Amino acid sequence: MGDQLSAAEGGAIRPTNGTLHHVEIWVPDLDVAVASLGWLLERLGYTLFQSWDAGRSWRLGPTYLVFEQSPALTSDRHERCRPGLNHLAFHVGGRAAVDALAAEAGGHGWQLMFGDRHPYAGGDEHYAAYLENADGFEVELVAGDDG
Repeated sequence: MGDQLSAAEGGAIRPTNGTLHHVEIWVPDLDVAVASLGWLLERLGYTLFQSWDAGRSWRLGPTYLVFEQSPALTSDRHERCRPGLNHLAFHVGGRAAVDALAAEAGGHGWQLMFGDRHPYAGGDEHYAAYLENADGFEVELVAGDDG
């Protein structure tokens, strides 16, 4: 993907044009999101950035992810097959890192998806783990040495 940061006038660092600033995802249960998504993000190098009664955010570089339990929610479960977010995919160090995270994930509210095809559910050349949490959110952990 290349560097996310570029030098601005005066030597200051600024995000590259087009880099995501943040993504906000509404969740039906903030505790579930913190236990599953918060654990995963911290294992991937994100740090807790913001915290308030109805939400949390984690940051990595110039980008942060927000999970908020909004009172305006119209459902109590995310449906990844409906229009909207299907899943978040993250680069992971390599195959051993994918395997380690997949093995630990069950203790943090995740279930392995497509177990009969794991770790090649995305194709013969794509080493990844697909996980789903109790609220129906999916993440894909892609081996950094993948193709």
